Amino acid sequence: MTSPPTVLVTDDDPDLRDILRSVLEPNGFQVLEASDGQAAIELIRRQPPHLLILDYNMPRMDGRQVCIALKQDVLLRHIPIIMLTGRGEVDQKVEGMEAGVDDYLVKPFEPQELLARVRMVLRRTSQELEANPLTRLPGNVSIQRELDTRLANQQPLAVCYADLDRFKAFNDHYGFSRGDDAIRYTAKVLLEAVRACGNPDDFVGHIGGDDFVVITTPDRAEALCQWIVKEFDAAVPRLYDEADRQRGAITHTDRKGAPVTVGLLTISIALVSGASQTLTHVGQIARIGAELKAYAKQSDKSLYVKERRQSPT
Repeated sequence: MTSPPTVLVTDDDPDLRDILRSVLEPNGFQVLEASDGQAAIELIRRQPPHLLILDYNMPRMDGRQVCIALKQDVLLRHIPIIMLTGRGEVDQKVEGMEAGVDDYLVKPFEPQELLARVRMVLRRTSQELEANPLTRLPGNVSIQRELDTRLANQQPLAVCYADLDRFKAFNDHYGFSRGDDAIRYTAKVLLEAVRACGNPDDFVGHIGGDDFVVITTPDRAEALCQWIVKEFDAAVPRLYDEADRQRGAITHTDRKGAPVTVGLLTISIALVSGASQTLTHVGQIARIGAELKAYAKQSDKSLYVKERRQSPT
């Protein structure tokens, strides 16, 4: 059963929060509340909502400051935002637009207008991001658009294609729910890597299944890959039952029904960098990435590779 979309309502007026809750909850939304901008940021980092509704004028952090903080965070920048403003507050609208607000709602508002705007923003965001429902990371349409934009602007470019090794055996052994946990864990590692080693505008996308992409710059790419490999290997044993963790492997049945021993999950990363070659179109990047990843998967450990002629790093 699909869980309802979560909306975080942020306003220092408890009466307005009650009004928003009374409109949203009967119409299928789960509502969270925060009384100021700082509390909203703290809650979002623990439990990212599908949508944020916030007032412009709030204590500690106003609506514009909240928007700026979210848009600078690679994990949270895709959360759509509806800003509440008073009539005639043009300056606030302009500042909000510059900070990344997706839509506005002028107080006082009609319940039907609120619902229409919430549904429109969620629908538009889903279409634009083609977000993966499991990780809520941007999908293939957004990945293609991001690469096309950077190539057209001749920006320094490095693309890291990452996927899991032995994932099918893990998924078959533990079931789809535990497989989903492994996918979400991988997404978390990639996002944390960008936070730790990347640029503010780096991009993390979910191609599908256990395939991901990180778009960064050549000067940050190797540090990112090293961070991903180290952090993935450090924590991946936690995904396993104790006995399998101690053994360092699972016993898996192949298609013929014969038992086979399969090691723990590892991650392979193909690093396609504009530092060593001229990147001109998405098809070229994908082809080089596929060749590098096939080479990386010949190893039985987590690693990244830059070029076929080089030894694995």
